[in-house]
Amino acid sequence: MTVRVTKVSAVLAAAGIVLAGAQAGPALAAPRPPGGNEAPTAGEAAEVGVTGRGSVRAVPDVMRLGVGVEVRKDKAGEAFAAVRAAAARLTDALVAAGVAREDLRTNDLSLGAEYEKYPRVVGYRASQGVEALVRDLSKADAVVDAVAAAGEAVRLTGVTFEISRSQTLLRSARAAAYRNALAKARQYATLTGRRVGRVLKLEEEGDGAPPRFAVAAEKGALSPGQGTITIVVRALYELV
Repeated sequence: MTVRVTKVSAVLAAAGIVLAGAQAGPALAAPRPPGGNEAPTAGEAAEVGVTGRGSVRAVPDVMRLGVGVEVRKDKAGEAFAAVRAAAARLTDALVAAGVAREDLRTNDLSLGAEYEKYPRVVGYRASQGVEALVRDLSKADAVVDAVAAAGEAVRLTGVTFEISRSQTLLRSARAAAYRNALAKARQYATLTGRRVGRVLKLEEEGDGAPPRFAVAAEKGALSPGQGTITIVVRALYELV
């Protein structure tokens, strides 16, 4: 017997095969939010990283004074002896102005030849540097005036103000920075329906060095002004 397949039946048969294949295949997955940043569901591990900043106001209570003496003589021995004598006079002037001897230290000592045209030596220059720590700021102006009156060989190389209790202030700034970071983490936890868990990582920016304040003149007097000690921390928290 001969079976005749019409053009219409062939098209329907082909359509049936396609439909059968579609019915037998797996269901299509639901579309994901663009970017793949959907919120984690309950039971999933989650983390949040935040930055905390803490600051405390500070008034310097110590002045660090850089001074020195410099002389030039025809002979090396004369230059060295002269600079040592000038340094002794400077030390006496600083002590008389109220600086404790234990707060004085030599931070530089040099002796070198001066040339008109090498190798012809025309003299020798010697210098000695001293650093003075003034712990009573009410004496700051008197100390500087004493330096200026100590002789032509004296050189004033710099003045800075510092905080002697800086470690206590740094601890306060760290505590404030951590509280700031924790408050941010708790806010994010609330927004995502979670709680803050363990601290997974904690880092402090910078080295926590004691701050210095540039000297300022106020009505003819030295003024330390006021500054801020700031600590920045980066924290990574677990969300549970």
